[in-house]
Formats: sequence, C-alpha cells, structure tokens
Amino acid sequence: MADFDVLLLAARQGGLVTRAQLRALGISRWRVRNQLAAERWVERSSTVISTFTGSMSRDQLMWLGVLQGGPRALVGGLTAAEAHKLANWHRETITVLVPYGDDIQEPLDGIDFVRTRKAIDSFRSTSSELPLMKLEPAALMWAAQERSDRTSQGVLAAVVQQRLTTPESLAAWLRDLKPLRKAPLFRRALAEMSEGAQSLSEMEFRRMCRRFGIARPAQQTKRRDSDGRVRYTDCEWPLPDGRLLVLEIDGGFHMEVEHWEDDLARQRALSAPDRVIVRCTTREIRDEPQRLARDLRRLGVPKAA
Repeated sequence: MADFDVLLLAARQGGLVTRAQLRALGISRWRVRNQLAAERWVERSSTVISTFTGSMSRDQLMWLGVLQGGPRALVGGLTAAEAHKLANWHRETITVLVPYGDDIQEPLDGIDFVRTRKAIDSFRSTSSELPLMKLEPAALMWAAQERSDRTSQGVLAAVVQQRLTTPESLAAWLRDLKPLRKAPLFRRALAEMSEGAQSLSEMEFRRMCRRFGIARPAQQTKRRDSDGRVRYTDCEWPLPDGRLLVLEIDGGFHMEVEHWEDDLARQRALSAPDRVIVRCTTREIRDEPQRLARDLRRLGVPKAA
C-alpha cells in the first residue's frame, strides 16, 4: 500500500517526492537507498528524489524548485507568468519564491530562490496543483525587481494585451503589495492601459504627445481594409483638410522580412484617398521623440487642446 501511495503522490508532483514525504508514507531510508542503487529512482537534490530516470521537463524542474524550497514555496516571477500562458517572455532560469526563515537545504542549478518578507499565502493560485503564484502578484513583483523601467512596464502591458488579466486587477494587487518598488511608475502605466493603451510603445507615444503638446490620437481604431477584413490602427488623427492621418508603430519584430512584407500589404489594404498612412519605430519614440513630433506637426497633426 505504501508503494501505491508513493506513486500516487509522485503522479501529482511531476514524478518527484521529498525524503520527508517518503518517511511520512512509511518508506524507510533503506528502501530509498535500494531504489536509488537499482537506478529506478534518481536523487535530484539532497531533499528531492524522482521516481523516474532521465532528463526532467520544464514542469518537473518547477516541481523540483518548490519541493526544494519547502512547504510554502511558490513558483513565481516570469516562470509563474509562463505557467499562466504568458507568451514571448521566456526566461530559462526558474524562479521560486520562498518566505524568509524557511530553510533551503542547498542551491540548485537553473533555479533562482527569491526570498520575500511578504505574507505569500494569499499569492497561491487555485487553478493549478503546482504551487504557483497568481499571475498578478508574480508579474508585479518581478517587474518591481527588474532594473529596466521599460522592461518592467513591458511585462505588465504584455499580460494585459494577451488578455491574461486586466489593468484594474493589477492595480488592486498593486495596492495589496505595498510597499513595492516602482509603484508610482506602475500606477501611471496601468492608468494608461485602462484608457486603451495596449503596449509599451503606445504608452510611450502617449507620453511623447503630452510632452510636445500634440493632440492625443485615437488608438486601436477598428477599420475594414479593402478585402473586408477587420484591422486595428495604432494611432489616428483627423486633419484640418478632412483627411485622416494614420500612424503605425513598428516594433523590432516588424523588421523581420516576413512581418515587414505583411505590414506593407496591410498598409496598402488600409490606404484610401482620404487616409494618409505613415510609420515610425519604437526606437524613434524612445530615442528621437522631438524629430517624430516635428514630423507629425508638419503633416498636420493638431496641437493638444
């Protein structure tokens, strides 16, 4: 019966168990030693044993981290966001959040144990058997420790843009997590997302408009192209002569040939006699905002009211 209980527990934990769990199930250290010697089990750390051989999957590495981190440990940071299906923000190192005072027997390669003084019991997601942080505190706490303000805001924009959460939910968690580094920056970014900004570049563009006194554009306007397909434009302004100026903002991936050709085709399909379409890059917004603002004013974009 004890062997069945071990297999049942291991099945819930990615094939991994701790020595303490084995003792609680009545498995003697001699039995453990024999299983290891027979190479049916593998010692993954001084604390954690796998009931399988061979390499571990990413999910199993997450289990290794939380089992090594102790009973209150949670997968956190971008690793937790990845488990919640955040795309395009992968980091190879696995982050595990551990309360101060809890004992970690030893460090493990590829796993970053992050200590926190916050009471993390309310952080645990109920949607996973894996001890996993909820998306909002995981993203906010990771962003608070990230050196780059652009990266910090970028990950918050990404979880909203990918419809994994809302600016309002992040703002509520921001209040619950205080004190938190960069909180004023995050409040401003979340307010801009609530107003419709869906990416870091759109937020930076809004700030550029305020800085140089340019009228704020309509963003993510729904349009039908010449083929009848629904498109969303980045920025639009009505011009004094009755035409519409459309600005499309290109990120780094737009420079790849495949995306570049798609963008050219999209621009042609959206073009019309009364619609002027121009483009800029996220780098220009960041590094050359004065020149971009000057060009937009020259094209007829009105001043801010």
